Amino acid sequence: MNQYVTGAMIKRLREEKRITQQQLAEIMNVSDKAVSKWETGRGYPDITLIEPLAEALGVSVIELFSGEDVINTNKVSNMLRAGLYVCPVCGNVIYATGEAVISCCGITLPVLEAETADDMHSVSVEKVEDEYFVIINHEMTKTHYISFIASVQDDGCEIRKLYPEGPAEARFKIRLTKRLYYYCNRHGLFEVAVR
Repeated sequence: MNQYVTGAMIKRLREEKRITQQQLAEIMNVSDKAVSKWETGRGYPDITLIEPLAEALGVSVIELFSGEDVINTNKVSNMLRAGLYVCPVCGNVIYATGEAVISCCGITLPVLEAETADDMHSVSVEKVEDEYFVIINHEMTKTHYISFIASVQDDGCEIRKLYPEGPAEARFKIRLTKRLYYYCNRHGLFEVAVR
């Protein structure tokens, strides 16, 4: 039962709430046999029951879908725990300052893992007055392009969205920038330390 909601998650959450299968069935207006099938992976809750099921179990729909609790362990800001997410459907770029379950266009997005730049994705960072002028030597066609350049700072992130057939360049304040990231729509995320 790992298609869109896990039986193990339903069972664990139900037991944590100290309710029986019968009690959950009454809340959901289904039979206790239906709840048993969900928990053992022999059946799935109807998609129309997902939101009420999440509410009855005291979690978000995203947590129920992901099969994991979303716990904010990042009580203080630490940029090393930050993550970037990109939706492959609409191109949304999402920045989170800690561990998160991010969903866009009906897809749960994985946190991007940055690689060091290679020859095909080389970057030039020049100091121009009080800014870094970032130029990425990369084609910018409709099918292969740099989607964004981001400056990660002590207190957040600045993202410059780029578009096909435009220049692959951006400017960021020197005093704030600690690390630069850029995303190729075919090859993923790359990073460059600037200090």
